[in-house]
Amino acid sequence: MDERYPIGEFKFDGDLTEELVTGWMKEIEILPSLVKEAVKDLTDEQLDTPYRNGGWTLRQVVHHIADASMNSYIRFKLAVTESNPVIKPYDEAKWAELSDSALPVDASLAIIDGVHLRWVTVLQNFSMDDFQLSYVHPEGGEMKLGLFLGFCAWHGNHHLAHITTAKSR
Repeated sequence: MDERYPIGEFKFDGDLTEELVTGWMKEIEILPSLVKEAVKDLTDEQLDTPYRNGGWTLRQVVHHIADASMNSYIRFKLAVTESNPVIKPYDEAKWAELSDSALPVDASLAIIDGVHLRWVTVLQNFSMDDFQLSYVHPEGGEMKLGLFLGFCAWHGNHHLAHITTAKSR
């Protein structure tokens, strides 16, 4: 198993169906409770252990999930309120090195809870046509919200697996 991608890399080239969208939304909805459960009994020493050699610590992974969730939620809101907006990318590796990445994980667990509640509430009111809306990433080009939803669901599970596989070692 590649420790960088414990659940494999994100791949999707199929048709966007209501069933698929509903499943991805459910994954985004339950991620906060799964992350909270995964880290609840970890000591500071365990949280400060990298999930793999050369990788982020588990603490940094939790803070990254909060950062990514906030950015993703904002991208959805921009795409649904503006016509094909150009989004602002962020350097996640540099964000993971900032001083707030040393905070207790409770700070980010609260963010993840709140952002995911708001995000799913917005998503539940989307029509299937809304998932055809898009934004433009300056480096990656146009991204349709349906595909981005799938990526976001994968991304949360990807980092959750970093935590759970590190715990099992």
